[in-house]
Amino acid sequence: MKFEKIETELEGVYIIKPSIFVDNRGWFMESYNYYDFKIIGINIIFIQDNHSYTAKKGTIRGIHFQINPKAQTKLVRCTKGKILDIAVDLRKGSPTYKKWIAIELSEENKNMLLIPKGFGHAFLTLKDNVEVQYKVDEYYSKEHDRSIRYDDPEININWDLEKYGIEKVILSEKDKKAPFLKDSDVNFIWSEKA
Repeated sequence: MKFEKIETELEGVYIIKPSIFVDNRGWFMESYNYYDFKIIGINIIFIQDNHSYTAKKGTIRGIHFQINPKAQTKLVRCTKGKILDIAVDLRKGSPTYKKWIAIELSEENKNMLLIPKGFGHAFLTLKDNVEVQYKVDEYYSKEHDRSIRYDDPEININWDLEKYGIEKVILSEKDKKAPFLKDSDVNFIWSEKA
């Protein structure tokens, strides 16, 4: 099997472990294959690839998402450096509403995180010169693009800054001005699957 799907505490959020083939030249892996993803139960058609570069350790991007009807599923991986990747359940009525998970993604472990629609996404850079690439199943829409504060007290993410030797975080102007969840127009509603 080319990919292993590992469940997390948040329904629909999965760690994806690719098969890595190593020899005397280096390594090779498939980072995505539609048919092999279908085999492990992920039937999503991704239509856009995004690639970000972050210069400094201690930078937080997020919590980002697009509201309905332009919500996005994301398949996130760190291709240079290391990040603490965060998924937050923003679906009102969900048994895990406002809960979050944190997963280390790095160029070394090559793991990916699948974050479905209805979740916010954020990450903390754990090294300088980090590159993150992710696939989405809906095009970017400025009109639907939203953020929530990284330190929202209702969500209460433990960024574990001391563990990673980070004294102060770096934020964009957009993320500094992001509203708290209680002031956000997030419109995700959880519904029990049949």
